[in-house]
Amino acid sequence: MNRREPPRHRLPIVGVMGSSVHPHRTLAVPLVRGLARLGVHLLTGGGGGAMASVSRAFAEVENRAGLVIGVLPRREDGDAAGPEPGRANPWVELAVHTHLGRDGASHDSRNHINVLTSDVVVALPGGAGTASEVELAVRYGRPAILFGDLERARRFPAEVAAAATVEEVVGFVGERLLGAS
Repeated sequence: MNRREPPRHRLPIVGVMGSSVHPHRTLAVPLVRGLARLGVHLLTGGGGGAMASVSRAFAEVENRAGLVIGVLPRREDGDAAGPEPGRANPWVELAVHTHLGRDGASHDSRNHINVLTSDVVVALPGGAGTASEVELAVRYGRPAILFGDLERARRFPAEVAAAATVEEVVGFVGERLLGAS
């Protein structure tokens, strides 16, 4: 018997990078609600701060197509057996456990996985780790846009876009991924 399977398609993945300490809810919540309407997966580092804010807001969108993906670093003691206990925030639906650390752009950093897995990178305000993810997006040719603290745009090459509104970010992502605005 020939069974006809439904067509399979890959949802785009949008990496939203940001502070592991500061939640930036006023930026994160409206941003990912807009992204969820595009029919994408959300990828973060899976931890706290902005990562938890975007994960929660995305997970709370009803009838969304995509998952919340968290790329988790190795434990602080260097044990590659798994992530730090409790490291994944509760809204991560697909945890990617790595043997990699959080050391910015170094070769043993999970930031490479975050960027290489993302079709587009959106950077909320953050520290050195977030900056390294934007730098990696440039290196690997991933479209990247800054949202929030636009003063930092001067530190990056011209190919890194900057947006003052959620609508601008969602339009940028839609144009890069779906050919829509």
